[in-house]
Amino acid sequence: MSKKQLRQLPSVSEVLLEVNQSITLHNNYIKQVIKTELRGYRRTAKAGKLDIKRSGITAAILDELDTLNQSSIKNIINGTGVVLHTGFGRAPISKKVISTVAKKLEGYINLEFDLSTGKRGDRQNHIAKMLNAICGAESSLIVNNNAAAVLLALNTFSEGKDVIVSRGQEVEIGGSFRIPDVIRKSHCTLVEIGTTNRTHLKDYEKAITKKTGAILWAHTSNYVVKGFTKEVSLTELAELAKKKRIPLVADLGSGALVDMEKLNLPVEKLVANVVHSSADVITFSGDKLLGGPQSGLIVGKKKFVNKIHKNPLYRTYRCDKWTMALMEETLRTYHSEVKVNGDNLSLKLLTTSQNTLFKRGEKILTDISIKKIKDLGISLVESNVEAGSGSLPVEPIPSAALQFKPKTMSVSALAKAFRTGEQSVVGYTKGNIFYIDLKAVLPNQVSRLIQVIQDV
Repeated sequence: MSKKQLRQLPSVSEVLLEVNQSITLHNNYIKQVIKTELRGYRRTAKAGKLDIKRSGITAAILDELDTLNQSSIKNIINGTGVVLHTGFGRAPISKKVISTVAKKLEGYINLEFDLSTGKRGDRQNHIAKMLNAICGAESSLIVNNNAAAVLLALNTFSEGKDVIVSRGQEVEIGGSFRIPDVIRKSHCTLVEIGTTNRTHLKDYEKAITKKTGAILWAHTSNYVVKGFTKEVSLTELAELAKKKRIPLVADLGSGALVDMEKLNLPVEKLVANVVHSSADVITFSGDKLLGGPQSGLIVGKKKFVNKIHKNPLYRTYRCDKWTMALMEETLRTYHSEVKVNGDNLSLKLLTTSQNTLFKRGEKILTDISIKKIKDLGISLVESNVEAGSGSLPVEPIPSAALQFKPKTMSVSALAKAFRTGEQSVVGYTKGNIFYIDLKAVLPNQVSRLIQVIQDV
């Protein structure tokens, strides 16, 4: 039986002859896909379980090639309510910013070339002055993410030496980013002080020796200790570090360039205030609350930042032209500590009021047929969301969501139908109810969302 089934298998050459000319994949990749698919059918045939004819096998392989011919990266509608969603690329970037950058980057650019002198330039110069002014810092650098920024700073000041950290700040911040691990990979020795809930200035003082390379203060991101707690302020730490002539590195994690409280969002440390506290080096993410591309920003005192810039490891973490251009345009969206223009899509979404979202939700329900609303059990409800990626972790942000209680299909089947349609919509399931939260749905995606709901 298995021999007869094996004879049903087409050869690689046979399938190749049928491949559509519109397939733009590399020839080697096409052959690899065909061989992989045929191996699967061969195993099934050997087990005597092949229930598909030769023509059907060829057609199935060609369908797989058609699927692979399309990019796996898709524009999606984020219905999770999480604006800074790591799985979705964190900070969303507006079409206007992307368009502006795309025009600049066609062909060649002056990434490391000074047009006024005709000599070699430094890519950091494109954003350094603007970032310094916004943060009130003497100097700055941009690298490819905040983990790189922390590792680079610690390696620069403490390679082969000790790094002092409070036990209350030895956190893991998603994706296996653990403070103790980063310190070890920086070729430094971790010196733990204090307890999980209480650390005093005297703990730092007692830990300082001739082997101390730096003091690290780390924002605990999405981890909070409440109750009987004590931590040393950055101002106190800065005074101690200055007295002992030891660099103080402050890892802010997310990092805010505007006063979040004045934007009606939960309080977050303002980078400019941390700079003012006299911390020597401050690191934070460019793709969280700042609203830019994946990157890590390093700001602080010139002598310390310059030393980091000269570290041979810097070259392994430096940003490319796309990141530099996107960050420059993102920084241009900031006008003051309380004013950011609408091209900063992350902050625009985060600051959209619950009232506005409810009006959007009502508009969506108005444009959906009554039958569809009944079949899918759709209603508009209040919700609470988090900013995401460890940003603004303590207080929830008010939002509005479409709630689905389908009559004719399971909630999991509905969720999959939304995810796998021509326009992917990713929501979340809680209990036996499916939700599409409106907080992270872009205003220009509302009409598409309506159409998807009608078609699902």
